[in-house]
Amino acid sequence: MRAYYSANREQFFADTPSHILGELTRWHHFDVEPGQRQAWLTQIEVMRTALAGTNDFTLYFEFAIPRMGKRADAVVIVGRAIFVIEFKDGQSRFEPAAMEQVEDYALDLKNFHEGSHALAIFPILVPTLARTSRDIQLELAFDHVARPLQLCPQDLGPVIGMFGADHRAPDFDVSAWQDSGYRPTPTIIQAATALYARHNVADITRSDAGAINLTRTEAAVNHAIEASRSGNHKAICFITGVPGAGKTLAGLNIATRRSAGKDDNHATFLSGNGPLVDVLREALVRDHRARTGGQRSAAERHVRAFIQNIHHFRDEYVHSSAAPSDHVVIFDEAQRAWNRRKAASFMRQKRGLVDFDVSEPEFLLGVMDRHPQWCTIICLVGGGQEINDGEAGLSEWMAALKNRFAHWQVHTSDRIDHPDYDLNHDARAFLTGPRVVLDPDLHLGVSMRSFRAETLSSFISHVVDGDAAAARAACAGLEHYPIVLSRDLDEARAWLKARARGSERYGLVASSGASRLKAVGLNVKAAIEPPNWFLNGRDDVRSSFYLEDVASEFDVQGLELDWTCVCWDADMRHDGTGWKPHKFKGTRWQSVNDRFLRLYLKNAYRVVLTRARQGMVIFVPKGCDNDPTRDPDLYDGIFTFLQRCGLTALHPNGDTAVLDY
Repeated sequence: MRAYYSANREQFFADTPSHILGELTRWHHFDVEPGQRQAWLTQIEVMRTALAGTNDFTLYFEFAIPRMGKRADAVVIVGRAIFVIEFKDGQSRFEPAAMEQVEDYALDLKNFHEGSHALAIFPILVPTLARTSRDIQLELAFDHVARPLQLCPQDLGPVIGMFGADHRAPDFDVSAWQDSGYRPTPTIIQAATALYARHNVADITRSDAGAINLTRTEAAVNHAIEASRSGNHKAICFITGVPGAGKTLAGLNIATRRSAGKDDNHATFLSGNGPLVDVLREALVRDHRARTGGQRSAAERHVRAFIQNIHHFRDEYVHSSAAPSDHVVIFDEAQRAWNRRKAASFMRQKRGLVDFDVSEPEFLLGVMDRHPQWCTIICLVGGGQEINDGEAGLSEWMAALKNRFAHWQVHTSDRIDHPDYDLNHDARAFLTGPRVVLDPDLHLGVSMRSFRAETLSSFISHVVDGDAAAARAACAGLEHYPIVLSRDLDEARAWLKARARGSERYGLVASSGASRLKAVGLNVKAAIEPPNWFLNGRDDVRSSFYLEDVASEFDVQGLELDWTCVCWDADMRHDGTGWKPHKFKGTRWQSVNDRFLRLYLKNAYRVVLTRARQGMVIFVPKGCDNDPTRDPDLYDGIFTFLQRCGLTALHPNGDTAVLDY
């Protein structure tokens, strides 16, 4: 339910504190400790005093913030103003963590609760023993969410009365506000944590028309699995999707739901994305320990069984002829599986296996084909996401299915013949095969990551394709998703810090080939530690918040931040007619002519440009007249093209366009 207790003015003052406490206790569903009971009684008393002079309001106690898995202590609606109040019972200090917490609640309502998009929201922190308030100064940000107010209990009423009076709306329908849709889009870290802890993401994922395809995709996959099981045959499903569409979330959800099953119904989630595996595992370990208080080693054992590295899976079965224990496996980022040349070279040099002479897709299909009866493989495939030598896209999967595993049933959408998936242009013939079942629900075409701009992936595709006119047209639809240009790195850093609020995370990202960013203090060759970069707080120099370490496409693929600074180097330069990919080798730039290497660089920029959930600044250096590797003309060409795509430069004071809900 949305809140444990709700009432208008008449009802709130008619109900006794004991009755309100009884309602809070009844809906709490857990044993109520004496400290919690006293905290509620204190909050009731404070709110009675604070609201005594307010003629018309609606009050909610323990108001659900589903995406965060928490409840705000109190929410008060006065006219078209929302006051989100977090009490700290028995405390007198205004702690930064509590400030961040209540600001997160307010931002969650603004971003994901439809009824709150056009309203002013005031987050308020109230330590119940505080005797004086901090400076009471109203600072409404670009989206009408105020900077958190730090109040003592005595000042809460006057502040609500003062700010509420400015937003009078006698005809405001509170019931419609309460019942309006909640459309959260969790980060993959939040989703994985919720799945691991509760085995359910229904409360934190969107259910609106824009996201309904995710539900249909899971249903289509489950139907294919059950058909394989009941028909005693082998099947493979390809789930394709634009960046941020929720492919990994769908895979984790399918694996989690089936992990509760028995015998051959169990599924394993496998990923070859090392940074993603490391970050998710560390996040789950930290969460598990916080919830259970158990030892780290025990938590790590549990987590390893939930998310596994595909290369460990491969190495286990290269030395064994046994069939895997699971009949259902989910391969994340299947487009990055290695071709025969890359796989054979690695296995020979790193594993000493001179006879290994197949691609990774062929080997993995062969391992699952060991099952004497049924099995199902689910491949999660990102479009335009191949970023390294030897990553074969879907071509190797299709070749293996055609040449060795023609008895397998294939489930896919007709989108796999799109150029972003069909690197070798052989999908059209593959789709006409007799054992191919086409299902449009196996393609996820809407980005869930960029909740402010679901069309962001189209804009980025036009940019990396070099189509300025199409990019400019798509840019017009990004009014709620700020993208700005800067020629000054410190200016870009300041923009990020000014935009991010609450616990929103920001960081620097760049192509792994951006070698000459070293001249401005960014060394893409210095490896980051992804778990520390993505998970640690503002006080940790290793975290993304410090804006010192830059993450490459290899570090961030499959993950996300709220705000990014994309640092653009001359490896992807524009001469006025098109993109000219280059690679820095030795002391100079060299032109890249190989088709696949050009594609990998293009996709590297696609990846780093699609990591931000809420907005980004693109930093293009000015270059240096005395350094031929940083010729200003190289960077001016990039900057000019991005302007042609519809992007504007920051003003000298860092101002950007106002977002209007």
